[in-house]
Amino acid sequence: MSNDPLLQPYQLKHLKLRNRIIVTSHEPAYPEDGMPKERYRAYTVERAKGGVALTMTAGSAAVSRDSPPVFNNLLAYKDEIVPWIREMTDAVHEEGAAIMIQLTHLGRRTRWDKGDWLPVVAPSHQREASHRAFPKKVEDWDIERIIKDFADAAERMKAGGMDGVELEAYGHLIDQFTSPLTNELDGPYGGSLDNRLRFCFDVFRAIRQRVGNDFILGVRYTADECLPGGTGKAEGLEISRRLKESGLIDYLNVIRGHIDTDAGLTDVIPIQGMANSPHLDFAGEIRAATNFPTFHAAKIPDVATARYAIASGKVDMVGMTRAHMTDPHIVRKIIEKREDDIRPCVGANYCLDRIYQGGAAFCIHNAATGRELTMPHIVAKADAKKKVVIVGAGPAGLEAARVAGERGHQVVVFEAANNPGGQIRLTAQSERRKEMISIIDWRMSQCEKYDVTFHFNTWAEADTIEAENPDVVIIATGGLPHTEVLASGNDLVVSSWDIISGDVKPGTNVLIFDDAGDHAGLQAAEFLAKAGAKVEIMTPDRSFAPEVMAMNLVPYMRSLQKHDVTFTVTYRLEAVEKSGNQLVAHVGSDYGGIAKQQSFDQIVVNHGTIPLDELYFELKPSSSNLGEMSHDQLLSGEPQSVIRNPDGKFQLFRIGDAVAARNTHAAVYDGLRIAKDI
Repeated sequence: MSNDPLLQPYQLKHLKLRNRIIVTSHEPAYPEDGMPKERYRAYTVERAKGGVALTMTAGSAAVSRDSPPVFNNLLAYKDEIVPWIREMTDAVHEEGAAIMIQLTHLGRRTRWDKGDWLPVVAPSHQREASHRAFPKKVEDWDIERIIKDFADAAERMKAGGMDGVELEAYGHLIDQFTSPLTNELDGPYGGSLDNRLRFCFDVFRAIRQRVGNDFILGVRYTADECLPGGTGKAEGLEISRRLKESGLIDYLNVIRGHIDTDAGLTDVIPIQGMANSPHLDFAGEIRAATNFPTFHAAKIPDVATARYAIASGKVDMVGMTRAHMTDPHIVRKIIEKREDDIRPCVGANYCLDRIYQGGAAFCIHNAATGRELTMPHIVAKADAKKKVVIVGAGPAGLEAARVAGERGHQVVVFEAANNPGGQIRLTAQSERRKEMISIIDWRMSQCEKYDVTFHFNTWAEADTIEAENPDVVIIATGGLPHTEVLASGNDLVVSSWDIISGDVKPGTNVLIFDDAGDHAGLQAAEFLAKAGAKVEIMTPDRSFAPEVMAMNLVPYMRSLQKHDVTFTVTYRLEAVEKSGNQLVAHVGSDYGGIAKQQSFDQIVVNHGTIPLDELYFELKPSSSNLGEMSHDQLLSGEPQSVIRNPDGKFQLFRIGDAVAARNTHAAVYDGLRIAKDI
C-alpha cells in the first residue's frame, strides 16, 4: 500500500473510493439530444480508466423543462435518459471508479428563449447579468412542481446506476433562494435564514424519500458569495453546519464567490495568471468547523497542490477537473511514479470559454479530449519504422514530433529560431500567460524520451530536407504577422508581435487596429498601457476580442481599465498617412456613411498571420502526394495513401498556421491527427 496521501482510499458512507482524487461535475457540452451517448460516455470512461476515484458528470443536468440549458447539457427530466445513464455508469464501474451526477434547476441563470420558451423563474424579478433574462417571481405551485422535479430526476439517476447525485446550488435556483441578494419572497421561503434555506431542505427531503438512505447525496454550494449584502462568511459557516445537521446529505462541496458575472465566474474558477488553489484554505475552514466530509475544486492543476490539500486535512477529496481534461491518466501516472509524464494544465481555459459561447469543451493542448472515439490519449506503435522530418518547433510541429516519436519513428525537427515554441514563446512574454510555455516544455521532454533529434538555428532549405532521405515531411513553419491590410500606409504600421516581443519601442498615443480579435491584440495593448501609452483599441466588429472569449477577457479588462485605454467597436482603419511626426488614421465603417481622421504617434495592426509556406511549395514537386491530403482518410483515421507523383521521394504535409491562421488547439489537433496514422 502506498503512503502517498492522494492514493489512500476514502469511505464515504457505504461507498469506498479508491483514492482521494475526483473529477467534479462539469458539462463538456458533448450530449446528443440531451443524452449522454457514445461520445459523452467515452469521455467519462477515459477518466475512470485513468484511475480517478470518482467522476461526476453534468454541470448540471436540468431537472425541469423551465430550466433550459444555455449550452448543451444533459436533460435529467426525460425518462429516456435512464438507459443512456446505465450504459455510462456500468462502463465507469467496470473501470473501478464511482460515478455521480449533478442536478440543478437553473432559476434565472438561463434564458426564456431556449428550450420550450417557458418563463424563467426565480425568487425575485432581478435578472442575472450573464444571461440577461428577466425572471418571473416564483409562485407556490412552481416551488411544489420543481421540488417534485428534483426528486423525479434523482430517482431516474438511481435507476440509471449512479452512486449518488449532487445538487448544484451556487448561482442556480437553490442559491437564489438562499442568498438575500436574490430572494425577495415573503412567507415561508423568504426573509429569515430559516425561510431562505427551506427550499434547499425541502428538495433534499423529497429526494431522500424517493432514493432512500443507501444513495449518496451532496451539495455544491457557496459558503461566501463575496458580494455586499450577499451570503457572507459567517452566514456561510452557519449554512454549512445546518447542512450537516440536517442528516439529509453525505458531503459538502465548497466554493467561494459568485457566478452572475463573467468576472465573478472567473474568480470562482480562476484561469492562468491567477493564483492556484485560491479557495483551498477557505474550504479547510469549512471542514474544520463542520468535521464533515468536504470536497473542493478550484484551479488545483498540479499533483503537489492536490497532495498538500489532502495531507494537510484541508479537504477529504480533491477535485482536479480541468487537469483531467488535459490528462485523464493523472492517477495512473502517479501510481506508476511517472508524474513527470503528466501533461500539465496551463489554465488557458479554452475548455470553459468554448462552452460558454456555445461550443464543445476542448483542451487547448490535448486534442484527444472530447474526441476519444477518434483520437488516442495513448498512441499505438507503428507497424514499420519510418523517417519523419518536421520543419518548425511550434505547437503543431512539436505535437507531430511527439506523436511520431511515440509511434516509434525516427524523427528529425528543424527550427529556425534558437528555442522551440513559435507563437507560444511570444505569448508567454506576458507575465499572466507565462504558463503557456508548459505546452512546449512538456512536448520537449516527451520528444527527448522518444529520441527526437532537433536542429535549432537552422533555416531548412529543400536541399536540407532531401538530404535526410525522409519518408514523410511535415511543414509546421507557422506564419508571420499579416499587416498588409490597408489601402495605403502599410509601411507605416507595426504588428502586435513587434510590441509584445519588444522589437519596437512603445509609442505614447497608440491606435491598435484589431481585426483578428485574438489574444495578441490585447496583449499588445497591455504592454503599451503598462509603458504609459494612451491606447485606443479599434475593431470593425460589433464586439472586441471575440476569439479571446468571456473568462479570458476578465484579467485583460481588469488590467486595461486601470490605464488610459479606450475601446471602439464598429470602425475600420482604412489607410494611414504621415503628417510631420504624427500618423493620420483614415477611419471608416463597414456600416457605411462615415469617414473621419485621427492622429496617433504609433499604429499597431493585429490581423492574424499569413502562412510561411515557401518551403512547402518548394518541396511539393518532389513529393509523392504533391502535398495532397485525403480528408476522407484523415477523418476516418486511415494512413494517407494519395499518390499523385509516382517518382516522388516522400509524403509531404503541412499543418498549423503554415496552412492558415488559426489557434493553438487547431495546431495541436493538426499534429496529432496526421502523425498518429503515419
